[in-house]
Amino acid sequence: MAHIIPGSLVNKRKKNFMDMPAPAGYVAGIGRGATGFTTRSDIGPSLMEEHMAEAATAPPMKRPREEEEHEDLNDANFDEFEGYGGSLFSKDPYDDDDKEADEIYQALEERLDERRRHYRERKYKDAVELYRRERPKIQQQFSDLKRSLADVSEAEWAAIPEVGDARNKAKRNVRAEKFTPVPDSVIASAMGYGQMNSTMDTNVQSGIQSSLGGITSSIPGFQTSGTATSTNLDLTKISQVQRQIMQFRLNQVSDSVSGQTSIDPKGYLTQMSSVVPQYGGDISDIKKGRLLMKSVRETNPHHPPAWIASARLEEAVGKFQVARNLIMEGCGKNPKSADLWLEAVRLHPPETAKSIVATAVSKLPNSVNIWIKAADLEIETKAKKKVLRKALEHIPNSVKLWKAAVELEDPEDAREMLTRAVECCSASTELWLALARLETYENARKVLNKAREHIPTDRHIWISAARLEESNGNTVMVPKIIDRALKSLKANVVEINRDQWLKDAIDAEKSGNVVTCQAIINNVLGIGIEDEDRKHSWMEDAQMFTREAAYACARAVYAHALQIFAVKKSVWQEAVQFEKNYGTVENYDALLERATVVCPNTEEFWLRLAKSKWLQDKIPEAQNVLSKAFEINPNSEDIWLAAVKLETENNQYERARKLLENARKVAAPRIWMKSVRLEWCLNNFDEALKLLKQGLELYPTFAKLHMMHGQILQHMGRYDDAFKAYNEGIKKCAGSIPIWILLSRLEEGRNRVIQARSHLERARMKNPKNELLWLESVNVELRAGNRELASERMSRALQECDQSGILWAKAIFMEEHHGRRSKFIDATKKCEHDHNVHLAGAKIMWANRKVAKARKWFQQTVQLEPLFGDVWAYYYKFELVHGTEKEQAAVKEKCISTEPRYGELWIEVSKDVANWRKKTGEMLEMVAKKIEIPR
Repeated sequence: MAHIIPGSLVNKRKKNFMDMPAPAGYVAGIGRGATGFTTRSDIGPSLMEEHMAEAATAPPMKRPREEEEHEDLNDANFDEFEGYGGSLFSKDPYDDDDKEADEIYQALEERLDERRRHYRERKYKDAVELYRRERPKIQQQFSDLKRSLADVSEAEWAAIPEVGDARNKAKRNVRAEKFTPVPDSVIASAMGYGQMNSTMDTNVQSGIQSSLGGITSSIPGFQTSGTATSTNLDLTKISQVQRQIMQFRLNQVSDSVSGQTSIDPKGYLTQMSSVVPQYGGDISDIKKGRLLMKSVRETNPHHPPAWIASARLEEAVGKFQVARNLIMEGCGKNPKSADLWLEAVRLHPPETAKSIVATAVSKLPNSVNIWIKAADLEIETKAKKKVLRKALEHIPNSVKLWKAAVELEDPEDAREMLTRAVECCSASTELWLALARLETYENARKVLNKAREHIPTDRHIWISAARLEESNGNTVMVPKIIDRALKSLKANVVEINRDQWLKDAIDAEKSGNVVTCQAIINNVLGIGIEDEDRKHSWMEDAQMFTREAAYACARAVYAHALQIFAVKKSVWQEAVQFEKNYGTVENYDALLERATVVCPNTEEFWLRLAKSKWLQDKIPEAQNVLSKAFEINPNSEDIWLAAVKLETENNQYERARKLLENARKVAAPRIWMKSVRLEWCLNNFDEALKLLKQGLELYPTFAKLHMMHGQILQHMGRYDDAFKAYNEGIKKCAGSIPIWILLSRLEEGRNRVIQARSHLERARMKNPKNELLWLESVNVELRAGNRELASERMSRALQECDQSGILWAKAIFMEEHHGRRSKFIDATKKCEHDHNVHLAGAKIMWANRKVAKARKWFQQTVQLEPLFGDVWAYYYKFELVHGTEKEQAAVKEKCISTEPRYGELWIEVSKDVANWRKKTGEMLEMVAKKIEIPR
C-alpha cells in the first residue's frame, strides 16, 4: 500500500488544505466574527399597497448628503459653555450657495496661508537643521571614518565575518566536544592512591609510543633524536614550580607591611586616565572645534590665546603630542608671550619642561611667573634658592619673588633677606610686617616706624604696631596708637571704611589681642552712623560679632553702648543676656550689680541677680539683694514672690507665710494664688480653702482661684463640692478654657462621659474655634474607646481650626502608620512653622527608625520653641534610647538652662502638687519616663 506524503511535510510553505474542497456548512469568516447580514432590498418592501399609495401622495422628504456622518456625542466633544462641537447645519442639504460660500472661504484660507508661507518654510528648515546638528544621522557621524574604508585590503575584507542567523544557534550547531586539562590537585591525589605515576615514560615523551593501550608505532627502529635522553618528566615538580613562580610574582608587587600590595589602585586609575581621552562629546563637535581653532591661528598667528585654546582642545581629546606640537609652534611664533611658555611647560614632562623654561627665561628674563615656574620645577631646595636669587637679580622689585625666596630660608637668613627686600620694595606692606615679626621688640618698633614713613596710607601697619605693644605688655599705648592711626589716615585723605576696621577687630581677637580689638571698636564704632541710628546699629554690630564667635568684640560694643546710653533699659537687657549666654558668672554678676545701680527701678535686674546668687548657693547674698530691692521697690509683686520662693526653697515656711501675709496688703491676685498654693503644697487644706474664700470675694473674676478651689476639693475627695466650684468659675469666667476642661475631666473621672461631652459642647458654643476644647473633645472620645467618633470630632475640629498645629499633630498619630506621612505633609502646608507639627515630624522619623533625621528634627523643634517642655522630654527620651551619655547630658543641660514652662505633658508634671519642689532636670526625667516610644 502506497503512502501519500502531504505537501506540507515536503514544503513547509505549501498548505495541504488549500487544494481541498470546503466542508459542509462552512461559512467563510465565521470564526473571527465576519458574518454576512441581510438588508431590506433582500426581503422586499414591508409596506402594504394602501400604505404605499398614501406614501406616494406625501411631500418629498429631505434627502441628506451622501457623506453624512453620525453626530459625535462623545464627552470629549462637549463644552459646558458651547455644548457639543461640530457644524450646526451639517445635516441640511448641500446646495449651490453652500458650495459658493465654501469656495470663497477656501480662497481666503489660501490667501492668508500665502502670507506666512515663506516664514513657516524658513522656520521649518531652521528647525530641521538644528535637529540634524544636535542629532546627526549615523552616516554623517561616521562619514570621515567611511573614507578610510578605501584603504582596506582584500585580505582584510575577507577577514570580516559574514552576518549569520543567530536564532536557535545552539540547536542548529552541535556543541563541539571540549577537553579540559585535569587539575594538578586531581593528579596529586590520584598518585597517592597508586593509580598513576608521577613520571612519564620516555617513549611517550618522545612521541614514539602512545600511553593509550594498543597504539604503538608501526615503524621499526624509528626514534626521535631530540628526545633520546632517559630523563623522566616529573609532573609534581612542574606543579610546584608553577606555584613558586606565582608566589614570586605576588611578592614583587607586595611591600613589607603585612603583604599589602604596593600598587595604588587610585594612582593606577589616574595614570590610565591620563592616557584615555577625557572628552566624551560628539565627534563632529571636535572637528568643528579644530577647524575653528585652525582658522583663528591662520588668520592671526600672533594671537597667543588661539594657540593655547588649540592645545587644550587636543589635550581634552587625548592627543597630547599634537597639543605639545601646537603649543611649541605657538611659542616659536610668539616668543614674548609668557602664557604660551607656561602652557608649554605644563604640557611637557618635567625633563623636557626644564629645557623649555630655560628657553622661556632667555626670551623673557623679566617675567615673574616664568621664574616662579622655573623654581617650582626644581626638586632640591638649594636649586630653588639658586633660581630665585638669579630671578631677583633680573627683577629686584618683585614682591612675589621676594616672598617665594624668603619662604625657603631659615629665620636668620630670612631676616637678612627681608631687610634687603624692604629696600627694593619699600611700598610692600607684607614685607615690612614680615620683617617686623622676625625682629626683636625694639627693632620691630623701628621697622614699623620706617614702614609708616614709606606707606602712610596703610592701616595694617598701625594695627600691627598696636598688637606689638599689647604683646609686650604695653597696653596703655594701644588706644593711643589706634587714635593716632585714624588721625594720620584722615590727614592722608584715606577713607575710613568702618566694615574693614570691624573685621580687623575680629582678626585681632582671634590672634589673642583683646585690648587692640577693644581699642579699634571704641574708636571706629561711631564712624558713619547718625546719632538717632546709633543704638540700633550698635546692637546689630554686637549680634554680628556674636554670630562670628567674636565675643570680646561684642562685649566691647556693649560696653561702649552702655557708656553712651547709660540709662537705656533695653541696652542693659541685651548686655546682661549676652553675659548670661557667653560670659562667666563673675562678669554676669558684676554687670547685674552695675545695672541695679543705674536702673534701680527695673525689677528684672534685681531678680536676675538674686537668682544668680541663689543658684551659686549664696543664700545670704541673695536675701541681701532682695532686701535692697524691697527698699527701692516696696510694692513690687515680682520681688515679693521671688522672696517667698527663696524662703520656701530653703524650707523657711514660716518666713514665707509672713512675707505672703505682708504681700497680700499689696492687693494683687497672684499673691493670693501663691498663698493658697503654699498652703496646698504643705497639705493645710483648711487654711487654703479659707484663703480661697477671701481671695474670691476680692477677685471673683480671677480664673486661677476658681481652678484651685475645684482642684483642692477634688484632691480632698469632695467631688460634688468641686463640681459646684467649677460651675461657679464658669459663671464668673466663661472664657476660661482650663476651667471647662477641668470640669469635663471631673465628670469623666466619675464615669460620666456623656456629661463630660455635654460640658465640652457647651464650652465650644461659648468659645468657638478654640483648639484646646476641640483637642479635649477628641481625647475624651479616644479615652472612652470611641475611635470613629473621635475621628469625626477631629474632622470637624480641623475644619473649624485649620491652622491649629496641636490639632494637626494629634490628627497625624490618629492615622494608621501608612497614612501618617501624607497627613504630615498636609499639616506642614497649613502650619509650616508650628512646633507641635515639627515635634510630630520628629516622632514619625523616630517611629521609622531614621535616627539621624529624627535627631535633626528634634534639634529644629527645640530651636523653634525652646520653652516647649514636651519636645525637650521627647528629645531626652530619644537620646536615652539611641544616644550616648554625652548626648544625653547635653540635652539635659540645655533643658535646665532654658527652663521650659509649657506643654501638655510638661504642665501635667510641673503643676502636680507632689512635684512642687522638683527642679527642671528632675521634671525632665519624670516626663521622659511617662513617654512611650512612637510606633
